[in-house]
Formats: sequence, C-alpha cells, structure tokens
Amino acid sequence: MSNRTPRRPRRGVVVALAAGTLVALTACGADADAAAESPTVPQRDAGHVHTVVINPADGLTYLGTHGGLLRIDGDESTWVGPQIDLMGLVAAGPDHFYASGHPGAGTDLPDPVGLIESRDGGATWTPLSRQGESDFHTLAAAERGVLGFDGTTWSTQDGQDWSELEIPRDPFNLTVSASGEVIIATTPEGPLRSADAGATWEEMPAAPLLHLVDWVGGDEVVGITPDGDVWTSADAGVTWQKGSALPGSAVALTAFAASGGGSEIVAVADDALWRSTDAGGHFVRAVIPVPSD
Repeated sequence: MSNRTPRRPRRGVVVALAAGTLVALTACGADADAAAESPTVPQRDAGHVHTVVINPADGLTYLGTHGGLLRIDGDESTWVGPQIDLMGLVAAGPDHFYASGHPGAGTDLPDPVGLIESRDGGATWTPLSRQGESDFHTLAAAERGVLGFDGTTWSTQDGQDWSELEIPRDPFNLTVSASGEVIIATTPEGPLRSADAGATWEEMPAAPLLHLVDWVGGDEVVGITPDGDVWTSADAGVTWQKGSALPGSAVALTAFAASGGGSEIVAVADDALWRSTDAGGHFVRAVIPVPSD
C-alpha cells in the first residue's frame, strides 16, 4: 500500500433523463449544462443517471444524477439536497450516504467535491476529504470504511486518511462484503476478487464478464454483464448462477436483503427502473418519473 495522490478518472458512458425517458449519451458535458443554468436560481435537470441506491430508512429508491439526488416514491420523484453531479454514491446505512462528484449551481463546494457524507438522507452533505482533488466514480462501503476509484483504487477507514490498493487492473465498479474482507471489482478483462481486504487479488474463472456488481448481504452478490444478463452468487463470488436478462446494458445497480427474507435487485436500464424481488429470477419495469420541481 502507498499514499500517492489520487488521479482523476476517465469519463465513461452515461445515461440522460429527458422528456420522461432515459436517453444514451457518451460524455458528461458540464460546460453545456452549466450554460443552461441560472447563476442565481439553480435549474434542476437530472441530465443523466450515474448510480442507484436504496435508503434503508424509508425503503425508497434514490438516483445519483447529474443534477443531484433524486428520490423515487411510486410514480413521483423529488429532488433531495443541493445540486451536485453525483458521480459516485453508496448507501452505508439508514439515511447514511457517501458520495463524490462535482458541485452544481448554488453549491459551495470545491470541484471535484472529494468524499462527502450525508447523515440525513442526502438533505445536507459534509466534506470529509480529498476536496478539490478526487472524483470517485465508484464507491463501496463496509464496516471497516470506504473504497473508491478516482483513477487509482483507494481505501479509508475514517474518511480522512487514504491508502492505495494495489490491484492488477483499474476497476469500473466495486462492491464489498459487510465486514470489508471480500472485494469484487469489475474490469473490461474480467472481474477480480480479493479475500483479504484488497491486499491480494485473483482472477474469477467461474464468473461471467461482469459490468456492475453489488453485495446483497451475507455471502450473496449480484452482477450484470455488459449485455444485461443478471447473475447471482451465494458464496461471495466464487460460483455464479444465471438469472433473467435486462433489455440491454444497465447503467446502475443496487441489491439488498429484503425484510421478509430473500433479496431484491434494482437496476437502471432501457429508460426505466427494473425491480426483482426474487434474486433476479424476473424483473418488473417502472418508468422513472420526471421531478415536478
């Protein structure tokens, strides 16, 4: 491990929310978006979706978008908190989020915002570290702290001091077990797995080429391939079983243990939210509502 200064990551493919549907884009055009915003009255525009999480406090779906945090409640959506381009977002507990990205109009934060934390469901955010330095495009949280990738893969136990994780390939997406011991990282050449909190890594020959991954709970993990095939693992990523297929590539994924038992999966793909209550056996489609404010 080392303590080098994090590098800024390369931009990737994102998804835009316009006229009530999601439209594929190929860049994150901050300059063009800023030109359409008033310097005195911030205009909310989701722009594109980066992440999706479930808040354990209310069981609702929250989208990390170019315009900020969007809360979905049935067929209604509401902006929560300040206008921040949330490139990375993870739920660490009830009303407890970590995030990263870029400040929007009317938001007094450095660019990039580094690692920020909310303890009130995204209503307010507290800067923790790396302000003006790091834009974490993927974040994962566990009992022992936070993982993030900003061009380099990092871990922190207190949100302040960071240590580099030596990983064979740059990750696109990260997920971690509750204890923080087992980490799975997706890469274009195939996923990688660490069973010792990132000290060493190994290939995953039994796994498909995964694009997005998330830890459900216990030893359950869910992943989605670039083509939209959903796979699940019951042994912390050692072996995998194929489930349903989403209509095309997903751009965001979250999974969690349901209160009544079993697991639920939520993904953003094909202009909609897709929900499974049977561990990826089948999905129900719901259009993402346009915010009224």
